[in-house]
Amino acid sequence: MGYDVTQKNKLFSMSSQQEAVAEFTTVQAVFVRQRNCLLLCADMSPLYVDYYLHLMQHGLRHAETEDAVVKKLLAYFTLHLVSRPWQEYHAWTFNTCAPSCANYFISGSSVDEEVVCRAFTEGVRETETNMLFAQNLVANKAPQTSAITLGNGSVEDWVEAYYRQSEQRMARAFDLGNDRFALLTAQPGADHDWLEALTAEDVQRIDAVEQTKLLESRKFYFRCGCTVDKILPIIRSMRHSFADQLSEQGFVEASCPRCGAAYKVTCEMLEGGAEPDSPETP
Repeated sequence: MGYDVTQKNKLFSMSSQQEAVAEFTTVQAVFVRQRNCLLLCADMSPLYVDYYLHLMQHGLRHAETEDAVVKKLLAYFTLHLVSRPWQEYHAWTFNTCAPSCANYFISGSSVDEEVVCRAFTEGVRETETNMLFAQNLVANKAPQTSAITLGNGSVEDWVEAYYRQSEQRMARAFDLGNDRFALLTAQPGADHDWLEALTAEDVQRIDAVEQTKLLESRKFYFRCGCTVDKILPIIRSMRHSFADQLSEQGFVEASCPRCGAAYKVTCEMLEGGAEPDSPETP
């Protein structure tokens, strides 16, 4: 028999689109029996609400092309985190030439229950092909890094290429519409023919035609955790580079490299004599 859940929690239920957006995104990890595949699925609406509120708060805006890429990377990266052990911290950096010349940085962990991302379009080094630089960090262990050459296809193609080249296993990524996404990863003994032939329509009714078991759920927020206190040591170490600006206007503006949050750093703060300001708002 299939995966037995209530309508509220049923895989890919449309009810979440008709109700108030939840406070956080919940990712379900579901084992597909007999196919030996792990299905990660979620409604990313809560994550997207936080993402756009963050952009508004800091006066940030991405062009349509970059915004579409960021949203998909945010979704698939979050699903990927749930395919990995809890204690790991992951970061992906994309250097792309298509669909546009841009850099995308995304990172997060299940322990912190957070993901954060940022797109860069200024001062980006042009390349002949899309590249992904992936990093996996675990406490008290050397970081694992990999550089992957990607094609110029869709974001789904990029994610699947990452799994083939870095994870050394097959995966399929699906945009199911209405901010719902799914990632299926091959486990030992997986039915690769079945996995390769899957369509988005198949994935949406997988609980009705396959034997499945819910293994776990993890929740995620879009947040960085950056503060001006964390940025101050960097500004202090580079103070000579900002001497003229500090002398002229009494402050410098600094932005978080992970999320783009803007902070105003004054001379008094650099001397340790003033309370940090809140992030800049438009």
